[in-house]
Amino acid sequence: MPTLDRQDNVFVLDLGGGENRFHPDWLTSVSAALDEVEKAEGPRALVTAATGKFFSNGLDLEWLFANADQHQNYVVSVHELFARMLSLPVITVAALQGHTFAAGAMFSLAHDFRVMRADRGFWCLPEADINIPFSPGMAALIQARLAPQTAHEAMVTARRYGGSAAAAAGIVDQAVAQDAVRSTAIEIAQAQVTKAGDTLGTIKARMYAPSLATLRDTTNPLG
Repeated sequence: MPTLDRQDNVFVLDLGGGENRFHPDWLTSVSAALDEVEKAEGPRALVTAATGKFFSNGLDLEWLFANADQHQNYVVSVHELFARMLSLPVITVAALQGHTFAAGAMFSLAHDFRVMRADRGFWCLPEADINIPFSPGMAALIQARLAPQTAHEAMVTARRYGGSAAAAAGIVDQAVAQDAVRSTAIEIAQAQVTKAGDTLGTIKARMYAPSLATLRDTTNPLG
């Protein structure tokens, strides 16, 4: 399960060492960590990281297929995670040390900045290949955070971007060596800790108001 640590003014949310799929218990744990970050006072920022082969493989499809009657509520909870991260009143940086796929890739986009391993691992939105359409909220998030041509290619072709290609496309901000992913993310976060607070939260809320409204639509989240 995810754990939250703090290095000086930077909180580090470690998602874990497995596939880090969005099981309901996992979502609850991440939400509790974000509560702690948001309620803290003073200069602070957040780095979301993981260990092992994956940053996150996205939705817990095994759980979802076994609990099909909860499909809509599950999507609402995933959308809320994206909205929460997108509007969090601190600077957020995703440290992508491994594969970042589907909803895991969308979760990374909800962060302010992304650092990715350059030599191995892929960032990918595979929905076109696995026949799962993007929800309106997911589409809104992706299109708000990526340049139009990049969003188009990523969404309709399911391209797998390595670190260098992801940086060139503007999906991530930096592609670095494996052992520098987390430390680089922490450096970026540390440089922005004084931005935390209500003003930053308001800036994000207004900047992404249309996307946040779509993500928080609980009446028809599946479109």
